[in-house]
Amino acid sequence: MVKYNKLHKDRSDCVLNKQLIEDTLTAALSTGGDFAEIFVEDKTNNGIVMIGGKVESTVSGRDYGVGIRIFKGFNSVYAYTNKSDKDTLIATAKKAAAAIEGTKSYIRLNLERSGVKNINTIKIDPESVEKTRKVQLMRQAYDTAFNCSDLITQVTIGYTDYTQNVMIANSEGLWKEDSRVRSRIGISSVASKNGEMQSGFFGPGASKGYEFFENLDINSYAKEASRIAVTMVNAKYSPSGRMPVIIDNGFGGVIFHEACGHGLEATSVAKNLSVFSGKLGEQIASPVVTAIDDGTISGEWGSFNMDDEGTESHRNVLIENGILKGYMIDKLNARRMNMDITGSSRRQSYRFPPTSRMSNTFIDNGSSTPEEIIANTERGIYAKNMGGGSVNPSTGEFNFAVMEGYIVENGEIKEPVRGATLIGKGAEILKKIDMVGNNLSYSQGLCGSVSGSIPVNVGQPMIRVSEITVGGREGAE
Repeated sequence: MVKYNKLHKDRSDCVLNKQLIEDTLTAALSTGGDFAEIFVEDKTNNGIVMIGGKVESTVSGRDYGVGIRIFKGFNSVYAYTNKSDKDTLIATAKKAAAAIEGTKSYIRLNLERSGVKNINTIKIDPESVEKTRKVQLMRQAYDTAFNCSDLITQVTIGYTDYTQNVMIANSEGLWKEDSRVRSRIGISSVASKNGEMQSGFFGPGASKGYEFFENLDINSYAKEASRIAVTMVNAKYSPSGRMPVIIDNGFGGVIFHEACGHGLEATSVAKNLSVFSGKLGEQIASPVVTAIDDGTISGEWGSFNMDDEGTESHRNVLIENGILKGYMIDKLNARRMNMDITGSSRRQSYRFPPTSRMSNTFIDNGSSTPEEIIANTERGIYAKNMGGGSVNPSTGEFNFAVMEGYIVENGEIKEPVRGATLIGKGAEILKKIDMVGNNLSYSQGLCGSVSGSIPVNVGQPMIRVSEITVGGREGAE
């Protein structure tokens, strides 16, 4: 068994010696900054794309670099380099420091290397697995998905794994190292009929090694992707108007993530750019809604031992019984808000300064069963699987496609419908959630924001929104 709570021995470039760290931090503070930080990253990644049963592309690479960040009060400066020799690091630190106006103040550095509690145990290092074995897994998924129906005309499989080794040190004495391993496979099926095309997708992933794929029922995910595509290409168009909508568990949580979760990140809250700014302790959602961001769940796609400022991951209750309880807060915005950090600071790579971001963000279990939710809905839409969409983060206005939808009538799920979109504002929808199920599950995705693209989980049990605008094309030819 390989445990990744320490860096790989062959990734020693990621570790700077104590004297070099201290010299770099001292240079960063040379013009009056009151805080300095070094982030070192050494990342290896593997990606394979299969289209039509053939490998279309394969990419393997290593990305190495160092980021240096300086604070003075509420302001920050960031610079990075892909070299780690002393001359380059000192020059990069001084270049960043030149943007700080002030007088040099003496800060005694007292670095203490400390360990990190490991919540993600890796059994099989993905780098030790031959590429042919990974391609065999992809081909199995392709064959299963493609052979589900004669209507399936294209299947695309994407495979990725990576190991990201990091070291973080700062002028407050923190000095930590960590290794993150993630693995994921994406299955996209397209069904065609009479010139129309519909797609289905599943993309399971985890903070695990190759053992994740060995324990994955890849055939069931492949069949589901194709089933969705075939069902939707045979479906009639969705009705439109304001109506109750049942949103299923798992990826249904993408609406909360996009329309509400981003508004609870200090990145926007601290600048009063969020509709949730200044509302701690207020009722912002229905009393049946409790929402959590939890980076501590072992093995989950969005989990991590420590964030990109070296703070251990936290379980943060954002909303409890409809009451706003907290935000996701990074170090810089903690200063601006005069609040504690929450272990929520993340970045894509050393090229980005970190800021508050989500991890595994979900609406928690409620007291209703899925059967009760459906039985208590006279007429509406059942969004079994959600697709992509767009959000205005400052207002929470969203527009999301329903990848797989059905009519609900007299408490029963009826015929499938396609082309449905859900339109609304996150803050309003939170108050209209009137039933929450007990079947919480998660789905995986990549979230883009000012600090780059990062792995996150979205999640929820089945929920019902009492009224939401549905866009559709009922009656179209």
